[in-house]
Amino acid sequence: MERAASVNADPVPLPDSNGYCTQWRNWTGFWLLGLCNNFAYVVMLSAAHDILKHQASGNTTASTSATLSLDFQGGNSSNSSRYDCNPVSTAAVLLADILPTLVIKLSAPFVIHKLPYGFRVLFCAVMAATSFLLVSFSSAVWMSILGVIFASISAGLGELSFLSLTVFFSRDVLGGWGSGTGGAGVAGALIYSGLTQVGLSPQITLLIMLVVPFAMLISYFLLLVPPPSLPQWKIRETEYAAVDSDERRQLMDGSEEEEQEKSTPEDRPLGPLTFTEKLHIIKGLRGFVVPLGLVYFAEYFINQGMMELLYFPNFFLSHAEQYRWYQTLYQVGVLVSRSSLCCVKIRKLWALSALQVVNAVLLLFAVRYQFLPNAWLVFTIVLYEGLLGGAAYVNTFYFISKETEDRQREFAMAAASVGDSLGIALAGLAAFPVHKYFCSL
Repeated sequence: MERAASVNADPVPLPDSNGYCTQWRNWTGFWLLGLCNNFAYVVMLSAAHDILKHQASGNTTASTSATLSLDFQGGNSSNSSRYDCNPVSTAAVLLADILPTLVIKLSAPFVIHKLPYGFRVLFCAVMAATSFLLVSFSSAVWMSILGVIFASISAGLGELSFLSLTVFFSRDVLGGWGSGTGGAGVAGALIYSGLTQVGLSPQITLLIMLVVPFAMLISYFLLLVPPPSLPQWKIRETEYAAVDSDERRQLMDGSEEEEQEKSTPEDRPLGPLTFTEKLHIIKGLRGFVVPLGLVYFAEYFINQGMMELLYFPNFFLSHAEQYRWYQTLYQVGVLVSRSSLCCVKIRKLWALSALQVVNAVLLLFAVRYQFLPNAWLVFTIVLYEGLLGGAAYVNTFYFISKETEDRQREFAMAAASVGDSLGIALAGLAAFPVHKYFCSL
């Protein structure tokens, strides 16, 4: 009888097997969304300039534009400056790529709730695919520039949308998103360089990369397991993530659930956020947005204003190779730190900002007085720079998600995304006079 009872008894279920599978699918989905969202943004500049060089044959205007390329050909291209400068600072390219994103992030959070997430993702994928097609088949300079703009629009709208989307899922998907965006920098550079290195033309390489927008659609529509409350194809009645209590309880860990229980539904106001409330939320985000913007200002001031000038003539690498390794190691640092949220969390965002500013000041004086002995030390500094920047990014949005009320969280995540883009744009502007000054020496 005991044996029969044991046979007929219900099998013991695996502990939370379905929940673990869902959690893993969502983390992987956001990782791929981060990778796909930033991929075109990373690749488009170098690809567009390769196309510009191809178009520049016998064309003076195109040849002038091609000088914006991030590659150095060796030798002084502008004057007798000891810094081996390009005639135009690489900050010009940075501004062309970041300004559309900045405009979107400044304006979209106030109106983007009117567009359901499904349509947003479709739009981002179409814009990314269009950017690849435009640059690949471009027959004029303006078409290549338009392709860069479309890539910037796709990345900007995608970033604020996917950051807002994370509020519908468990908080660990922020780690997946951050790691994916960090991976885009390394993967984009390596894949584009690798395909062109083996002999494929830039045009064919870009056509191959059309797989990336399709991967974004597959990640979002097939891999993610969204809660029923997610406004996929219709506008919800409220402007915030109205995840019901059962869903929210499943997403939260024990400590967060206790905090939630302290605040009853009657204590939380319902209805859409008013414009005044949104301005109040933005004001409250200053403690996150300002440190993030400062980190990225210092970071891209180094990347676009200093890296080109940190040239060591007696090193075994050429100027072009030194610059490429600076950028590669920076991206590796970003990837590592954006993937670190599962291991370490840093609430002191101002400390990260201060350390990044110290990096910028150190390298500014290093360029001016040339006291660094060789490129090895610069390699270490730019790797450290990437670690600080990536850590600032993922920790900023993690703690916004953790410390913001449910009703405000979706808007706050979108609004705070302007911090990094604003810092990058200001860094690009500041890099122009610095580049001009040092190249005139």
